[in-house]
Amino acid sequence: MDFIFMLTRNDSTVEDCLDVLDQVRPLGLTHMGFKDVGVDRATLRRLADGMRAAGAIVHLEVVSTSPEACLNSARVAVELGVDRLMGGTDVAAIQAIVAGSNVRYYPFPGRPHDHPTRLGGSTTDVERDCRQAMGQGCAGVDLLAYRATEAPPVDLIRAARRGLGDGYLVVAGSVATPQRIAEVASAGADAFTIGSAVFDGSFSPAKGSILSQLRDVTAACRQSAG
Repeated sequence: MDFIFMLTRNDSTVEDCLDVLDQVRPLGLTHMGFKDVGVDRATLRRLADGMRAAGAIVHLEVVSTSPEACLNSARVAVELGVDRLMGGTDVAAIQAIVAGSNVRYYPFPGRPHDHPTRLGGSTTDVERDCRQAMGQGCAGVDLLAYRATEAPPVDLIRAARRGLGDGYLVVAGSVATPQRIAEVASAGADAFTIGSAVFDGSFSPAKGSILSQLRDVTAACRQSAG
C-alpha cells in the first residue's frame, strides 16, 4: 500500500512547505502532495517541481466543494503538471480540463461538503459513484472514509473497492493512527494520505520531529502489508 505524504495541515498547504520538502527529502518518499490553498501559485509551482525532482509522484488534492473552484483546481493541476488530481465530483467537466495532459484524475465518491471536508453518502452511493467514475475513464477515487457522516469508514472502503474493480483506491483524511492504516489496508485500499497527524505530532505523540513521525507512518504501512 502506498503512503502519500501531504504537506498540509487542516486542509491547507503549510506555509513553510518548501522547507519541509528539503527536510524530508532524505527519506526518499515516493508519493507526496499538497492542496491548492495555503500558499501562492509560485510557491505551489516550486513545490511541485521540488517533489518531482525528489523522485516523488506529485498529487494535488482539491479542497473546495464549490463547482467553479473545483474546476479552477483542475486548471491549476494542469498548469503545475502534477501527476494526480484528487477530489471534486464533476467528473465530466474535470476530465475535459485535464484531457491531453498527463494528469490522472481521482474524484471524490459520495457527497463531500463543508471545510474541513466531511463526507455524506451511504455505502450504496459510494459503490455506485466508484463504478461510474471508472466508466468515465478515471484512474480511481479519493475516498474521505474517516470523514464520513452516514456510514462506518471501513464499510465505505469495502464498498469503494467493489465499485472500482481494479481501479486505484486512495483513502484520505484522518488516517491518523497505525490502527487506521491497518484497517485501510485490510479493507482493500491501494493508498492513504496523512498530513495533519504528522505536523501536529499526533501520529506518534511521544516523538517530536516530523522525520520521526514519517518514519513511524512508513513503518506502520510496511506492517500493514505483512
